[in-house]
Amino acid sequence: MESGYSIGMTDNVASNLARNVRQLREARKLTQAQLATTAGVPRPTLANLESGEANPTLSVLTRVAGGLQVSLEELVGPPRATGRFYPAAELPSRRRGNVTIRKLLPEGHPSFDIERMELPVGGRLTGVPHTPGTREYLTCEAGQIELVASGARWALAAGDVVVFRGDQPHSYRNCGEVPAIAYSVIAMARA
Repeated sequence: MESGYSIGMTDNVASNLARNVRQLREARKLTQAQLATTAGVPRPTLANLESGEANPTLSVLTRVAGGLQVSLEELVGPPRATGRFYPAAELPSRRRGNVTIRKLLPEGHPSFDIERMELPVGGRLTGVPHTPGTREYLTCEAGQIELVASGARWALAAGDVVVFRGDQPHSYRNCGEVPAIAYSVIAMARA
C-alpha cells in the first residue's frame, strides 16, 4: 500500500479518534454542540468523529484538537491509560551510606519529589540543600528520627511531621532502637 497504513492500522486510528474525542469532550463537561462551536466545525461532524465512522480532513482534526486544547497526536493516538502500576522493584532506589532512599514518583515531577527513607538503628543521612526557597516536609512513619535543620533539632516519632527550609543544611538520624522509616516531600521553589 502506498499510504504506509494497513487497513487494521487505519481502523485503530479511527477508533482511537472516536474514543479520545468523546473522553476529552466529556472530561471538559462539553456537549457536542459546545465543542462544535469552540472548534468551528458542524455538530454532525463531531457526532461522526465520536462514532468512529468519520474520515476527517487534517483541517477538521486540527480544529477539534485546538477546541479540546490537545495536540493532534493526543487526539489520534492510543488513549492514555488512566493509571499505571509500578511494582516496588521498578521504583528507583539508592543507598547513601547505610540509608536506603527510594523515589516514590517514578515519572518525576518538576515541582516536587517524594522519597521514602529507611534508616537502620544508628543510621544517619546528611541531606543536600535544595534550590533557594525549597520547603521540605518530613513524616516519620515508624521508629524515631532526629532531624537537624538550620541549627534546630526535632525528635520525631511515628506520625510526627516537621516542615523546614530544604535549602539549608539538614540531616536525619535514627535515634531509636528499631529501624526507622520516613517520607520526605520536597516542594521545589520556582526558579
